[in-house]
Amino acid sequence: MEKFVRFEGLVAPLDRANVDTDAIIPMQFLKSIRRSGFGPYLFDRWRYLDVGEPGMECTDRPRNADFVLNLPRYAGASILLARENFGCGSSREHAPWALRDYGFRAILAESFADIFFNNCFKNGLLPIVLSAEEVDALFSSVEASPDFRLTVDLSAQTLTRPDGGVIAFDVDPFRKECLLNGWDDIGLTLRHADEIRRFEDDRKAKQPWLFA
Repeated sequence: MEKFVRFEGLVAPLDRANVDTDAIIPMQFLKSIRRSGFGPYLFDRWRYLDVGEPGMECTDRPRNADFVLNLPRYAGASILLARENFGCGSSREHAPWALRDYGFRAILAESFADIFFNNCFKNGLLPIVLSAEEVDALFSSVEASPDFRLTVDLSAQTLTRPDGGVIAFDVDPFRKECLLNGWDDIGLTLRHADEIRRFEDDRKAKQPWLFA
């Protein structure tokens, strides 16, 4: 998993509450477990005017010109700004896969559904909980500026606005350490590879019949 330390990114505003995981990545795309290739189908029902299917080429699909990710000013956005209860609904891990594959690295919202929130950390995506007042202020700033960017510093746990204003955020220390070091569940396990190997060698010596 890629390390998450500090980056500056363009903010895209998704002014909707209760965005569920089926809206983030519809159910027909859940057949694959490759973790990649889902970006073109992110928010499929909102981005396109036709029905998407796995493997469909998206370049020439008819697009909803009013949807935020189809607006030229938000091309290349890597920070998503949303409202409360983002990621509700079914517990599909494909939702953070699609967001990350599209290019988002952080999501700012008033609250997140628990399972989605946990899945984000496991896939290198940083979900940041802000107050309603902070979210409102950011939506106003994004609307007023055609190129509104934030600097996300996980080490300092801060968001820095273009005017130098700083917004602090909380993050669980263990999850923070994992993101800073790029440790997913497999990476955490592999940190103990030598101890696991020694345990297996010892068990083989003491209980050879298990390996016959």
